[in-house]
Amino acid sequence: MKSNMKTILLAGTVALAFAGAAPAQEIKLMTGPQGGVWVPLGGQLKDLWEKAKPGLSVQSLPGAGIANVRGIEEGKTEVGFGNSISTVDALAGNAPFTKKHTNVCNVATLYPQYFQVVVRADSGVTSAKDLKGKALAAQPRGNTAEEITKQWLQVNGLTYNDVKMSFVSYTDAVAQVQDGHAVAFTLGTTIPSGAVMDLASARDIKLLDLADQLEPMRKLNPGYTLVTVPKGTYPKQDKDVQVIGYATHIVASCKLPEDVVYAMTKAMATNIPQMAMINKSISTLTPKMMAEDIGVPFHKGAAKYYKEAGITVMSN
Repeated sequence: MKSNMKTILLAGTVALAFAGAAPAQEIKLMTGPQGGVWVPLGGQLKDLWEKAKPGLSVQSLPGAGIANVRGIEEGKTEVGFGNSISTVDALAGNAPFTKKHTNVCNVATLYPQYFQVVVRADSGVTSAKDLKGKALAAQPRGNTAEEITKQWLQVNGLTYNDVKMSFVSYTDAVAQVQDGHAVAFTLGTTIPSGAVMDLASARDIKLLDLADQLEPMRKLNPGYTLVTVPKGTYPKQDKDVQVIGYATHIVASCKLPEDVVYAMTKAMATNIPQMAMINKSISTLTPKMMAEDIGVPFHKGAAKYYKEAGITVMSN
């Protein structure tokens, strides 16, 4: 009888222990295409967030700027990397989005992105119009840089039908240009880009200056800016090159618990050196820069952290 009683008491204790345990919070993080910086940075964020929030489990998945925002709106993911220009379009319901996105909140701006047009030095291509009838590689549809490529061609009087397009990964784009199957490829990422460096190690390349493209591009999306790729960023680049810029940021479902997003935001703000090991552009990041107003309301959890840091932001 005593033995049975002990068994019952033990079982009850175990049951209570499990009942009192906090359930694990599982979230998905959509990153970017293979070969881009979002994939390794996503792995870094996964580690930081899981350490900052006990019980949090983060599944890192490949993605793309436009696809990630759609994924959050449709409930397919909870967190993702985004690009300021396309996220603003999503909230407004502008193309390529077909409706206003209401479940996408800002968490933190991380660093500037550079839309780069890389051509073989021997291609004779000096502008978008020179690409007519030639082969051009861009990222798969759903990537922000693919949408920018389409707009860049548009302001120069071209469409995808006027060039021989392929929509591939950074790695495949490099291979196509290197092998002569394409004369140019476009990408939106930080600098120096690993993909561009890989191509430059095998072929002489040239980065197109896009300074005269800013105003017509801003008519399509006022979020575009002009950023500079300093000379020497790539082999044989002997002068500064201006290209189209925008910002990379972290977006999350507005439905995510406040305490989870607060912990995520604080983890990023207090571990900038670790993130900068993946992307040097992050080395100068500050909480104030993370809280930059890019036209996307902040998640309440992120706003709570920024308020504690003495920064007032607009939240959802």
